[in-house]
Amino acid sequence: MIDLHMHTIFSDGEMIPAELTRRAEAAGCRCIAITDHVDQSNVDEVVAAVVKFCSQDRHRVRVLPGVEITHVTPGKIADVAKRARAGGAKIIVVHGETIVEPVEAGTNEAAADAGATILAHPGMITPEDAARAASAGTHLEISGRGGHSFSNGHVARAAAQAGAKLVFNSDTHAPSNIVGRETALRIVTAAGLSFAEALAVLANSETIVEACSGSL
Repeated sequence: MIDLHMHTIFSDGEMIPAELTRRAEAAGCRCIAITDHVDQSNVDEVVAAVVKFCSQDRHRVRVLPGVEITHVTPGKIADVAKRARAGGAKIIVVHGETIVEPVEAGTNEAAADAGATILAHPGMITPEDAARAASAGTHLEISGRGGHSFSNGHVARAAAQAGAKLVFNSDTHAPSNIVGRETALRIVTAAGLSFAEALAVLANSETIVEACSGSL
């Protein structure tokens, strides 16, 4: 199991990084990314704190530093992503146009234009934005989080039609949100994918990890 969208007390999560890491390890994760919510006001400090933890981490699960760019005006997303990368973030997640929050229209498009690693819970993503994500190499997320997961079926269909790649993430905020591999496969197949397709979705996360931090 690899989970590239998880939160700590550095934003709105309940756990410090060490607890999140240990609980993820106990749930069978091989690799996680800490992707706390950032905007222009806190991106530098949050990335520095997560990078510091990751550099000192000695757990058996690999921990990657990342961010989730959240409720940032679409025109500023690329700038925040650039600052996050400069600070050492390996995984750039953008908080997509979920159907349960007032995310500004144009965010899904801006995420692809910024070269985000993952467009999280992109809601009722348009064919045009799904195609843009496919061209940019931005993965669309099948979400394990309540509310955000309501549009998983639509996201899966849009990705298939556009040729975009999918990933599964838990969007963990609390201990009870952490998802093991078997549950992840059930959630992905519930979005309308076959078991073989669900296995490929989970494998996409390993490809992302290997591209940014080497082989697992």
